[in-house]
Amino acid sequence: MRTHDLNLLMIFDAIMTEGAITRAADRLAMTQPAVSNALSRMRTAWNDELFVKDGRGIQPTTYARNLWSQIQGPLSQLENAVSPGDFDPATAQRTFRVAAPDGIVSMVWGPLRQHIEREAPGINVYAIPNTNIDSDQVLKDAEAELAFTKQSVPDPVIRSEAILSPPYVVVMRQGHPLAKQSLSLEDFISADHLLVSVSGDVTGPTDQVLANMGLTRRVAMTVNSFHNVPELVKTSDLICVAPSITLEREIFTGELAVYESPVDIVTSPLSIIWHKRQDHDPGLNWLRQLIVGFIKERSRQHDERLSVCCRKGYCENTVRQFMEKQGKAAQTVPAIAANEWQ
Repeated sequence: MRTHDLNLLMIFDAIMTEGAITRAADRLAMTQPAVSNALSRMRTAWNDELFVKDGRGIQPTTYARNLWSQIQGPLSQLENAVSPGDFDPATAQRTFRVAAPDGIVSMVWGPLRQHIEREAPGINVYAIPNTNIDSDQVLKDAEAELAFTKQSVPDPVIRSEAILSPPYVVVMRQGHPLAKQSLSLEDFISADHLLVSVSGDVTGPTDQVLANMGLTRRVAMTVNSFHNVPELVKTSDLICVAPSITLEREIFTGELAVYESPVDIVTSPLSIIWHKRQDHDPGLNWLRQLIVGFIKERSRQHDERLSVCCRKGYCENTVRQFMEKQGKAAQTVPAIAANEWQ
């Protein structure tokens, strides 16, 4: 391969990765006119427009996407072969993009920034939206280097590590009529519920479990973010089933009463994912290990504190008695996996 062909491929890879000529120039330590001139040579050599304007940004053509899918792996291998361990946090100048839900940003960004200020002052970390549904696609499209998901990851090009499995609890205001020493299934069923639904559905995992038991609850109100839960619950008689870690400040300050859930919801673990092309990227491995470490330590501390303040929900005998009272056959409460944690 001629040297200028390899140079063009590297510039092309930077434009695809950054999604903008200006950012590609910064990444390559080149001027913007130099990158634009290189793009003109690519269009002539490869006989394709490669990128078209889309508002203030650019979008790759089908040819560009196909070409990139073929060169990403070889370029990454070449880079690793030339400088396999060339990453020193203290001197590195690099930007990482992480597709992260609000809960992870709230949990990690503070300690992560403190660590970066002490140990890696040249590192930038940008959070981009994470929908959980297409987390693997943002990695394939190189819109981010790391992402989070609660979905299974069968795609062979995606790597994953399970990092968090928050328990579901029931929260209500401290003066709520049901805020007693324990929460029975009967009281749980009779209450007005607040549902967090990121998809817009008016049923959730709790309703699936209840339906399997032949029971229903009243979902009196929905919101699309756990951020909206505390104020609503503190100022009403609504109760809410939610992952404990999304409401830990209000739980641990005593602003909300917290109970074990009267229905058994098996949570799907939250995983951090990355593309296999960056398996041997020392910079990304450094960042991933930092994030995973912060999350696991925070989760450990959370579980310890929760075990102290969480009041009891139901026991199996209580469930059986309630169902018999309703004229239903006693049965073991089924567990439903919950996949909507943002």
